Amino acid sequence: MTACPAPSPTHERSHGAAYVALRPGPNGGRLDRLHQRGSAKAFLHPGASGPEIVMLNTSGGLTGGDRLCLRLDLGAGCRATGTTQTAERAYRSTGGAARVTVHHRVEAGAHLDWLPQETILFDGSHLDRDTTIDLAGGASCLMLEAVVLGRAAMGETVTRTTLRDTRRITRAGRPVLVEPLHLTTEALTAGPAVLNGARAFATLALVAQGAEDAAGRVQALLDEPGVTGGASGFDGRLVIRLMAGDGWPLRRQVTRLVSALRPGPMPRVWQI
Repeated sequence: MTACPAPSPTHERSHGAAYVALRPGPNGGRLDRLHQRGSAKAFLHPGASGPEIVMLNTSGGLTGGDRLCLRLDLGAGCRATGTTQTAERAYRSTGGAARVTVHHRVEAGAHLDWLPQETILFDGSHLDRDTTIDLAGGASCLMLEAVVLGRAAMGETVTRTTLRDTRRITRAGRPVLVEPLHLTTEALTAGPAVLNGARAFATLALVAQGAEDAAGRVQALLDEPGVTGGASGFDGRLVIRLMAGDGWPLRRQVTRLVSALRPGPMPRVWQI
């Protein structure tokens, strides 16, 4: 699996890596390999759309110097859902960035739904995350990333943060979607060209043959109160972008969209 950078030697920091590989088998695939180290854990259970692989960071959150690596490998013809047990939390950092590396590989004819729950950024957080999904020819995926700037119900306000969040999907070695995001403190109060006061935002991308055909159906679902969004499709990809005043209406909108784009209900941990 991809090597995870070593933690800072000057402070005790969280360091974890989890790797799951599936090979062809009944009900979407069978477990072939499982590796867990440090604060990262993974467990599997049956789902309506194949195995559900749930990743867990037992440290309870991320702060400066922490390292987390997550990887899924799906063999040819497998179908599975990857998610996280709960929302990931990036706490105030006093020593550089927390770094998260996510790297999934999907072989020919396989499909991955990568549907992690929200990332919550707390005041003073500093998070660097890199997510890559490598698709073989004929493979497909549905990828979600959602970010919430503090919990409104808890009265939390984010006045400073740094987020570098790069997402990329390749197919047969060629880039299909590359989305680098650099969110700084200045962006929190920027106008309509940036967040425009939103406290939560998400990107949902479907890469599959004919994905663009779902654009009209998805656009008809972009009516959740408190959420603005848009969808566009072209050449085997569909990209949806959402912004909201809080994480809860964003979650409702995401749930409706995902349910329309894949068979079966949301992952079980999303329903708890």
